[in-house]
Amino acid sequence: MASIVACLALSPMVLTAEESWESLNQDAKRAKINETAKEALDEVLAKSKNAGGLYGKAYGWAAFDNLKIAFGWSGGGGNGVAVSKGSGARTYMKMGTVGVGFGLGAQKYQVVFFFQDEKTFRNFVDKGWQADATAQAAAGTAGAGAQTGFVNGIAIYQLSDAGLMASADIAGTKYWKNKKLN
Repeated sequence: MASIVACLALSPMVLTAEESWESLNQDAKRAKINETAKEALDEVLAKSKNAGGLYGKAYGWAAFDNLKIAFGWSGGGGNGVAVSKGSGARTYMKMGTVGVGFGLGAQKYQVVFFFQDEKTFRNFVDKGWQADATAQAAAGTAGAGAQTGFVNGIAIYQLSDAGLMASADIAGTKYWKNKKLN
């Protein structure tokens, strides 16, 4: 009897079908987020002549996929991942955005962040971050507001269907850890 109890205690935990399905679903979500993030990073590095230098100096990076809908009020949300370049550790995160203004329609875009140092990266991941009225994604080419350095430890790029945006407002956007995917 004692050997049966010991054997049960050492055997792996059996998951229910629902738990197994949710685990597979979370793995698929992580894989999709990783794929989208890598594509966004690659596009920024290919389209901005200054991005490669900033990425080379960065402690880590993050990329988010967002859908924003406007009908007078605007709102949206998305998912992303923050990656420590040294360890490769990934933290899956969410984003939400809200605004007021005249608008009608939907816009899908990606935001890519480069973090200058560990402190800035850890603050973003552990405490979340809220873009204020002065936060802008500045990218493009030398004549189109190119991002040439870190501002408060962060360099931000925004991609839309039109490509790398020269100066896109990301104010009113909040970023936080995705409890279900970490």
